[in-house]
Amino acid sequence: MWDAVPGWAAVIIFFVLISIVGLLEAMQIAFFAVAKFKKEDRGDHPMARRTCNLLFKNGGRNLPGFMVGRQVTVTLIFFVAARATTLNIKVGEDDNIFGVSDALQEFFNLGFLGAILTTILGSISWQLVASAFPIAFLSNPFVYLMLNFVLLIEATGICAASWFFGTIHKKIAGFQLDEVYVGTAEERAAGGKPDTSMHPGRDFSMGTNVLVAPSDWENAIKNLEPVPETFSQQRERILSNIKSMKEMMADAPEEEKSTFAAGIEAEVKFLQKLNEEEAAEGDASAPVKDIEAA
Repeated sequence: MWDAVPGWAAVIIFFVLISIVGLLEAMQIAFFAVAKFKKEDRGDHPMARRTCNLLFKNGGRNLPGFMVGRQVTVTLIFFVAARATTLNIKVGEDDNIFGVSDALQEFFNLGFLGAILTTILGSISWQLVASAFPIAFLSNPFVYLMLNFVLLIEATGICAASWFFGTIHKKIAGFQLDEVYVGTAEERAAGGKPDTSMHPGRDFSMGTNVLVAPSDWENAIKNLEPVPETFSQQRERILSNIKSMKEMMADAPEEEKSTFAAGIEAEVKFLQKLNEEEAAEGDASAPVKDIEAA
């Protein structure tokens, strides 16, 4: 770090700063998660409700305000934390850390070691927790205090230009609020904004909470499965494959014809098996027996 800061103090400062960065990263994930919840679904913990009330105050302006203040804070912290994670060891003269080779030490001197540490300790691990438990995370009083702090930084106007450029971007791209497309949390919970499916009869409505009933889980998973092919569709696909392979075999060299012949034989066996399954299920449509017609 700096010469005036002892090593043990640099370690403490580093982990404190990384914890603050991790908290801000997790707050971002948790805030966007609860933004789509109905008000009554945002938990009953007093601190969680105070945090949400502050976050969605001023017509929702505090949420993007938090994003501005958060980014300023994270950037400033990384400038300081980089001093603790950057290595400047002279390879061949100073002792390498952990006794690594000179080549690995040169790699560490590039700063990638610090980047990996800050990514794991100050970002991803916190985000995973916040994404899994957003309401519980918002119940932490430090979240409320940090929200006030970053909103104070944003209120100084140090990055007020971001609002200006954001407005220009919105005008050019024609962005609209998500509620225009998917409705409010209350509308989604009531099924007022159903998603249309490419498969008729399989429309579903967006929800705002995790499904709890086993039947709901089964239906949701079933809706994600591909539509099964009928016997006729499978037969059409097999016959098309046989026809294509016969055409390619006619123009193929002699040494490659055996490969196409093996492929045609495999398709014929699969077609015979399909006919047997169809006959066993008593399907009304008669199976195709004239394979040569393909």
